[in-house]
Amino acid sequence: MKTLKLRIKDKHSKMLDQLASEVNFVWNYVNDLSFKYLKRKGEFLSAYDIAKYTKGASKECNLHSQTIQAVTEELVTRRKQFKKSKLRWRVSNKKSARRSIGWIPFKKVAIKYDDGYVQYGKHQFKLWDSYGLSQYSIKTGSFVEDSRGRWYVCLVVDSPKQDKPTATKAIGIDLGLKDIATCSDGTIISNPKFYRQYEQKLGIAQRAKNKKRVRALHAKIANSRTDHLHKASTMLVRENTLIVGGDLSAKKLVKTNMAKSVLDTGFSALKTMLKYKCENAGVLFEEVNESFTTQICSCCGEITASSPKGRADLRIRVWECENCSSVLNRDLNSAKNILALGHKRLAGGITLLSGG
Repeated sequence: MKTLKLRIKDKHSKMLDQLASEVNFVWNYVNDLSFKYLKRKGEFLSAYDIAKYTKGASKECNLHSQTIQAVTEELVTRRKQFKKSKLRWRVSNKKSARRSIGWIPFKKVAIKYDDGYVQYGKHQFKLWDSYGLSQYSIKTGSFVEDSRGRWYVCLVVDSPKQDKPTATKAIGIDLGLKDIATCSDGTIISNPKFYRQYEQKLGIAQRAKNKKRVRALHAKIANSRTDHLHKASTMLVRENTLIVGGDLSAKKLVKTNMAKSVLDTGFSALKTMLKYKCENAGVLFEEVNESFTTQICSCCGEITASSPKGRADLRIRVWECENCSSVLNRDLNSAKNILALGHKRLAGGITLLSGG
């Protein structure tokens, strides 16, 4: 299964805003009901229990009954996830700084697709069908709004069966900041530094308190980065049958003075894309502990005094192994060691692969 995101025509924004406001009302009602019941009885209401209190609400709220059920289930799920007795209120007022981004969940029976339109209840919404929705079976989904007030429909669909991969290469990937990824076969995924490109314009808009311009620039940065990562990940999955990645943690690095650079690369998003695209395409993806992969010589397997030591030696990009005299590129060397670790983990079946 996979999720498709399609843009809804702007002329439907007013109706979707109204429906989103009704969703917020249902959320707040169920949120308050659950909290009061907890205080009175000392136990949580389940989604099944809440259904008794929302019976008939679809006619009053102009929402499909499956949407009300989906809202209830989502609230119960998030309440358990965050271990809270009461969740945040959803705010519909567009002038409020705490306004909630529009969201209208639904289930399979609440949505239909036909000739460039999605029908939700009595409402039809025209969209840009860039995927050919008629060839997919829709399972569930939601209408979602972005920070600029544009609406999209996100649909969870059955993914069509993929042809068996014909590639035979295996690669290791070293994630980084200078380049987003360096592969063991020499392929480099460059880092265009999208945020840095627009940082000055963003600063001007922020100082001028031009919120509309700020949101537009942030969206342009995010969309450009996502497009770049999708193209790179698709290329890697198409050309390889085994991809081994390191366990570099963006969550840890954002706590350092490199936070801005880490967030600008988006290497964590690249890793996520590779995981689900590999699963969909029948390509094997492995994640290994990349400790010392920078310091170990990929030719002789030794750590010498000349090896670059962690973050302190980030400026060292090329070094010579004192043991075997090999001249090594820091990132390429690390990628080859990561691939070797992947081979060791999959030693039972890795002999069937060639190349890499």
